[in-house]
Amino acid sequence: MTVYFIGAGPGAADLITLRGARTLARCAVCLYAGSLVPRELLAECPPDARLVDTARLDLDQITAELVAAHTAGHDVARLHSGDPSVFSAVAEQMRRLDAAGVPYEMVPGVPAFAAAAAALGRELTVPTVGQTVILTRVAQRATPMPEGEDLATLGRSGALLVVHLAARHVERVVAELLPHYGADCPAAVVAMASRPDELVLRGTLETIAEQTIAADITRTAVIMVGRTLGAEQFSDSYLYSVDRERPA
Repeated sequence: MTVYFIGAGPGAADLITLRGARTLARCAVCLYAGSLVPRELLAECPPDARLVDTARLDLDQITAELVAAHTAGHDVARLHSGDPSVFSAVAEQMRRLDAAGVPYEMVPGVPAFAAAAAALGRELTVPTVGQTVILTRVAQRATPMPEGEDLATLGRSGALLVVHLAARHVERVVAELLPHYGADCPAAVVAMASRPDELVLRGTLETIAEQTIAADITRTAVIMVGRTLGAEQFSDSYLYSVDRERPA
């Protein structure tokens, strides 16, 4: 049978995709991270589904559950918060399933940065201001970042940065980006995006660290830094320009 890596979305139960919900509804086994995936989503599982909270399981134990379900002839839903293509640790699970000969598919989900942008009411790519978004994180008690992917290097681009898994280290993030963006650059922190306890902080690189610490935000948040967050004066997109040549 098949293992489905399903993006559960950023937190709100109704932000799972229709395909994700339909897949979840027909899987006899569901593995989910209890600390990240909303419990309401589990109501989409079949009434007699085996539910496994992976919060306390290591990679070997998770793989064993996936392989055992496959061997028993069951489809498996492996729920991941956000979208499984970004910071989900799916790659190492897929590598092990390949070795075990277990088939799998990925079902996309709404990523955290998209939910954060919605909470801010902002388009992240604004004509003549910024057309590039960089998703990254910091290396702090985690897998080291590859050479050339540190914040100081990425910050030289001036692109909008979305920093995951870094709220606890917001002062470090600010210190590394200040030389490239300036103290007045718009910045924001969105915690628990799309959830009932969502918290949105808006400020600049000069103020955002103090706000984040005062709000005691340490996890389940993204830090966003870039000029597009405060863009007001910009040209209209060429996409809708009256001067654009129309196809015959």
